[in-house]
Amino acid sequence: MIFYITLLRALASILITNAHYTGVYPIELIANGGLLGDVLFFAISGFCLYNIKDKFSKWYSKRIFRIYPAVWIITLIYLMIGFYTLDEMNLFEYLIYPTYYHFVASIIFLYIIYYIIIKIDIFKNNIPKIMISLLIIQILIYIFVYDKSYYHIDTVREPMVRFLFLQSMLLGAVFRQKNDKYLNNNKIFNWIKLIIFLAFYFISKLFFTKIPEVTEFQLINQIILFVTLYYFLKCFAGINSKLEKLPNKIKNVIKFLSSITLEIYIVQYPIIPIFKNLVFPINWLAITITILIVAYILHIVSKQVINFIERIVLNENTNNRSSKI
Repeated sequence: MIFYITLLRALASILITNAHYTGVYPIELIANGGLLGDVLFFAISGFCLYNIKDKFSKWYSKRIFRIYPAVWIITLIYLMIGFYTLDEMNLFEYLIYPTYYHFVASIIFLYIIYYIIIKIDIFKNNIPKIMISLLIIQILIYIFVYDKSYYHIDTVREPMVRFLFLQSMLLGAVFRQKNDKYLNNNKIFNWIKLIIFLAFYFISKLFFTKIPEVTEFQLINQIILFVTLYYFLKCFAGINSKLEKLPNKIKNVIKFLSSITLEIYIVQYPIIPIFKNLVFPINWLAITITILIVAYILHIVSKQVINFIERIVLNENTNNRSSKI
């Protein structure tokens, strides 16, 4: 894996987790950056899944079985010990769709659209045009259907945000297509743009949140975020060779976080309230260490389950081929 992608996956996990630390920090504004982490995740998914060779059924089932075992294991455990209750959602919603975790619900839906775009050459060769078309559809829905009376454009459990998530996946695919163009092409001006757009994004979010009179234009916030994502990918791709030269201890920490990003995301919700009322930074340390330990254990267990499922499927496929000979 190209190392800047590994780093951005770890960074995305940190941003999303940090955004859930409401009530942990002395200043609530610090608990922010979740949607930026989300779009980084989707862009990384688009980058990593670009070279699709399998038929849809095989490819999609492989994606599903990479995600769901961890979801099933931790959700059932949290239900048994009372962290989750069936008053909130039923078992189908917890375990299948939409699940308690918005990322899972979005990605298993967007996988289908992404597969179609990447497998059909006319689409695959014109991804920027598809992105523009999606933006036009999004703007039309925003103008004629979307409730603009209050700020909620970045609410991750609303269907509207999936336009942004799909656009992010396709942007990741573009970076994979043009990897030679972006890789190790570092320019200071790109970093300046990244800082400017990052500041614009957070300022615009505050602006739309605090001033109800301007919420009619809240779509601008998503557009700024998408441009910010572009410069995130461009800047970190530009310094990939420098990132590769980081000390091994630092690289190992980054790789570790990157390897358990899904597990970090799905274990954290019940853990944060347990410790958040402790004194800062003790609460932060207790929450973060507990999340990492539980996520790592879940990663090990779910990996064993995934390997077991893959062995069963592989044996079935082998037996089916043998019976046809």
